[in-house]
Amino acid sequence: MLQELYNAESFSYMRFMEIKRNLRRLFPSVLDKAIKQSKLEYLVKDVMSYPVVTVPQGTDMMEASKSMGRKRIGSLIVVKDGKSAGIVTERDLLSRVIARGLDLSEVNVTSVMSSPLITIEPNKTVKKAAKMMMEKKGRLVVLSEEELVGIITASDLVKGIPETETTLKDALEYASKQVITADEEKSVSTVAKTMGDRRIGSVVITSDDVPVGIFTERDLITKLLAEDKELNIPVGDVMSSPLIAVPHDISVIEAAFTMETNKIKRLPLANEDNNLVGIITARDLVEAFAG
Repeated sequence: MLQELYNAESFSYMRFMEIKRNLRRLFPSVLDKAIKQSKLEYLVKDVMSYPVVTVPQGTDMMEASKSMGRKRIGSLIVVKDGKSAGIVTERDLLSRVIARGLDLSEVNVTSVMSSPLITIEPNKTVKKAAKMMMEKKGRLVVLSEEELVGIITASDLVKGIPETETTLKDALEYASKQVITADEEKSVSTVAKTMGDRRIGSVVITSDDVPVGIFTERDLITKLLAEDKELNIPVGDVMSSPLIAVPHDISVIEAAFTMETNKIKRLPLANEDNNLVGIITARDLVEAFAG
């Protein structure tokens, strides 16, 4: 049943994407042209997330993870002595706490946060933000006259990626060719440790070696940590399903559109035989756009 669901869902979605892509190329609408032009002029303030959620320096990682999960966000700004001192993210939770087998309630946010903050002004271009994110390797904090007004993540930048010579290239060129998988019966704790050790944000979940879903950092904090649930349950019980996969020859701009439309940050790529040949993330798309 799961195998039939995956094959039917994925094939239908990929076929739909192929038809839609061909139609958009043959008959670009007035709206398409307007959006293309407007994205070329996007600024940081047009795509940033706000308001910014903060936590005091005395917060432990258990409370921080619950805060992120309940608000469905991937990072928190740590405030120390009344000032923004650092940023703690979902990736910090996985790599610096869970992967090391530490007790979340015993780890303070200040011990795992990234500092100093990488800052940018709201009137800078999205292209400038993309380049800075790749160079500095982190999320960007938006400051206006030293006031914290927003935050820029890779997903935020995906919303502002325009159609250019670079973004018309195949997404597979920028994707990871190694797709990490785990059986649906594996425990969440095992899969989360794998993600932390490998510093990846997701694992494709399989049933009898057939991809049926995906487990992400966001699934971990929203479905488990925020709900005080144990991590020893099967990952198949909390994965995101069905798996959304697209043709391997999709372009960067098409991948960005698909992510934005489906509110996802990771997109498996499948070949003509419906086998996964790569996975592209929002950060990969930002790297392509940044050049």
